[in-house]
Amino acid sequence: MTSAITAGTDRVGARHPAHARRSRHHSFGFWAAALAFLVNMGFSAVPTPLYVLYQQRDHFSTIMITVVYAVYAVGVIASLLLGGHVSDWVGRKQVFVPALLINVASGLIFLFAPSLPGLLVARVVCGISIGLTTATATAYLGELHAGVFNGKAVSPRRAQIVATAANLGGIGFGPMVAGLLAQYAPQPLRVPYILFGVVLIVLAVLVAASPETAERPVPASRWRPQRIAVPAHSRRMFFAATATGVAAFAVYGVFNSLAPTFLAGTLHQSSHAVAGGVAFVAFAAGALTQIALSRAGIALTLRVGPLLLLPGLALLAGGMWLPSLAMFIVGGVVTGAGGGLVFRGALAAAGSTAPPVSRAEVLAGYFVGAYVGLSVPVVGLGIATQYAPAREVMLVFVVLVAVAVVLCTRAVRAEQERVRDLISVGADARVRSNG
Repeated sequence: MTSAITAGTDRVGARHPAHARRSRHHSFGFWAAALAFLVNMGFSAVPTPLYVLYQQRDHFSTIMITVVYAVYAVGVIASLLLGGHVSDWVGRKQVFVPALLINVASGLIFLFAPSLPGLLVARVVCGISIGLTTATATAYLGELHAGVFNGKAVSPRRAQIVATAANLGGIGFGPMVAGLLAQYAPQPLRVPYILFGVVLIVLAVLVAASPETAERPVPASRWRPQRIAVPAHSRRMFFAATATGVAAFAVYGVFNSLAPTFLAGTLHQSSHAVAGGVAFVAFAAGALTQIALSRAGIALTLRVGPLLLLPGLALLAGGMWLPSLAMFIVGGVVTGAGGGLVFRGALAAAGSTAPPVSRAEVLAGYFVGAYVGLSVPVVGLGIATQYAPAREVMLVFVVLVAVAVVLCTRAVRAEQERVRDLISVGADARVRSNG
C-alpha cells in the first residue's frame, strides 16, 4: 500500500515540473508574440513622420505622399483575403514568423530603393506583412494565454487587452520612435528602418522558439481565398457597421499620413518628434479607451465613441484654424479615443451578424471596408489640398466624418433594436403556441 502511494506521489510530482515548464514556455511565447505584434504594427507606421523628409528630398506633391501611404492598404487587403486565415491549418508560427521577415524585407526596400517606385513597393510589401499578422497574432496570443494555464478555463480578456494594446498601440509606437530618431539621430531616412529591422529579426527568432498552438487538420485543408459572405438577414446591420468602421479608419488615416504635413505647413511645426508624437497620442488614446471599456456592450460603446470623436474632430479643425498646436494635439487625443471606441463597437456589431461558422468571412468583409476607409479618403484629402488651403479641406473632412459617424452609429443601434424586437415577437409567438 505504501509503495503504491509513493508511486502515485512520484507520478503526480513528475507531472508538476512538466506542467510548470509548459506554462513557462507558453508565457515566454505569449510575451514574445505580443512584443513582435507591437513592433510589427509599429513598423507599418514608421514612415509617418518621415513623409515630410521624402517630400523635401524628392519634391513629392501632397497627392503623391497620400498615394505612397495608401498603397499600403492594397497589400493589407490582398494578404487578408489570400493568407489571413491560413494559420488556422498550417500553424500560427508558420505564418507569423514569415510575416515578420516580410516586413524586414520591406525595410530593405526602403533602404536600398529610396526612389518613388521603391517606396510604393515597400509600402505594399509592408501591407502584406500586416495583413498576415493581425488575425494570426491575435489568435496566437489567445491560444498562448490559454496554454499558460494548462488548459484550465480562463477568461480571454487579458489576451484581448494585450492584442488591442499591441495593435493600435503599435501603430502609435512606430511614429513616435521614428520621429525621435529623425529629429535627433543621423540619417533619419535610414536609422529607423535599420533599428526596426534588427529588432524584428530578433523577435522572429523568439517567436520561432515559442510553442505552436494550432493543430493541423487531418487531412490537410486545401487553400482557398478568404470568402466574404454575409447572411441575407444581417446585411443591413453589416453595411451600417462597416460604414461606421470606414469613417473611424478614415480619421486614423489622417494621423498616419497627412498630419505631419499639416503640422509643418499650417501649424509651422517642423519637429519630426512632434509629428511622431501626435500620431502616438492618437493611437495610444484609442487603445486605452478600448481597454477601459472592454466590458461595455455594443450600444454603450457606440454612444460613448461619438461623444468623444465629434468634439475631438472639432478641436483638430480648430487647432488648424487658430492655429494652435496645443489644441491640435488635444484634438488628436480625444479623436483617437473616440475613433477607437467607434471602430470597436462597429467591429462587434459586424461580428454579431453571423453565426460562428461564418464569422471569419463576415469580419473579412468588415476589414476590407475598413482598410478602404484608411486609404481612399486620405487620397481625396491629398488631392483637395492642391486646390484649397489645408485648413479648409480639413474642415470639410471633419464635417463629413462627423455626419457619417452620427448617421452610421444611429443606423447600427436602430438595427440592434429591430433585431431585438423581432426576437421578442418570435419568443412571444412561441409562448402562445405552446400555451
